[in-house]
Amino acid sequence: MSAIHAAKVADYAAALHALSKDDRLRGLRPRAGIDFVSNDYLALASAPRIKRAVAAALEAGTPIGAGGSRLLRGNCEEHERLEAEAAAFFRAETALFFGGGYVANFAVLTTLPQRGDLLVLDSLVHASIHEGARAGRAEFRLSAHNDPGSVEDTIRGWRAEGGTGRVWIVAESVYSMDGDVAPLDDLVAIADRHDAFLMVDEAHGTGVYGEQGRGLTATYEGRENLVIVHTCGKALGAAGALVTASTVLRDFMVNRCRPFIFATAPSPLVAVAVREALLILQQEPEHQQRLAKLVAFTHRELDRRGWRSPSRSQIVPYIVGDNARAMQLASALQARGFDIRGIRPPTVPAGTARLRIALTLNVGEDDVRALLDALVEETKGWSQ
Repeated sequence: MSAIHAAKVADYAAALHALSKDDRLRGLRPRAGIDFVSNDYLALASAPRIKRAVAAALEAGTPIGAGGSRLLRGNCEEHERLEAEAAAFFRAETALFFGGGYVANFAVLTTLPQRGDLLVLDSLVHASIHEGARAGRAEFRLSAHNDPGSVEDTIRGWRAEGGTGRVWIVAESVYSMDGDVAPLDDLVAIADRHDAFLMVDEAHGTGVYGEQGRGLTATYEGRENLVIVHTCGKALGAAGALVTASTVLRDFMVNRCRPFIFATAPSPLVAVAVREALLILQQEPEHQQRLAKLVAFTHRELDRRGWRSPSRSQIVPYIVGDNARAMQLASALQARGFDIRGIRPPTVPAGTARLRIALTLNVGEDDVRALLDALVEETKGWSQ
């Protein structure tokens, strides 16, 4: 590296060195070992039905790429069919398909909340929601995690300060790093009391919870003040995200949402894969039932070992605290053949570095028991 080039990248190198000293330097590694890290909860990413559906679509002439934005030539029949079927499945007025959950959250929050509005974000919502709030027009404030009283206090405080716009409450249904569940009944009631909108990211709920895997928001879908993001790259085993909302909000996004207007449409083949995944949810409920059984088994095993967890879901955090210690524990388990990763700040709050154990149908009860036994041996009496 030349001296001139080294000077240009010195600040970046220094930042990477600081991350390394704090045991927060990230790197890419191939998948290997028994899967306790993916979000492929129903093991649909390799489902034969989805493979056959995509192969048949290719054979029938479906293009790999859309070739343009949805407002130009990129609006394919596959997108239209997916959105119509998804709206019917989720019992919403309409659905709009995006290339991923991150861009869907960002798109909603930079388009629908307007200048003068207030966003009230649960403090532990996904990074994409924080980024969308920062890039959007509305003011935003954080409420205490899963605390409806904090949400309402934040709204009332903003009104007392002279805020007159619309309020948007934003939460996840199942939180991705703690595995706990949002108090949706309370949030819906607060939204109604304050004539507010409620946006819920169902990334880790879609396919796993609710009738036929319609998510924890299933009983509320179709309300005019509700916007739901259903990620398609986790339990549905494909990619992309569906935003369900009223017709007016969907039409507004088609006309004003820059991440939708100025992006090449998602692959029509991905739309085919998502459609097939939704059919699997409806026609093969045993996938959801098997996962529920595995989750219940795991939590019984945790209880038997005396481990306390904030979660009763398919996401089980094992809090270590120290960054280096969390990474050393992850490495030890990886050496035993388990694909499990350490999660460190800023993904989680400082001092809460952890292992995030994800339960999927890629593993069985024997695998879970073996992982927990290995965790006991490697921690040798650590308290969680």
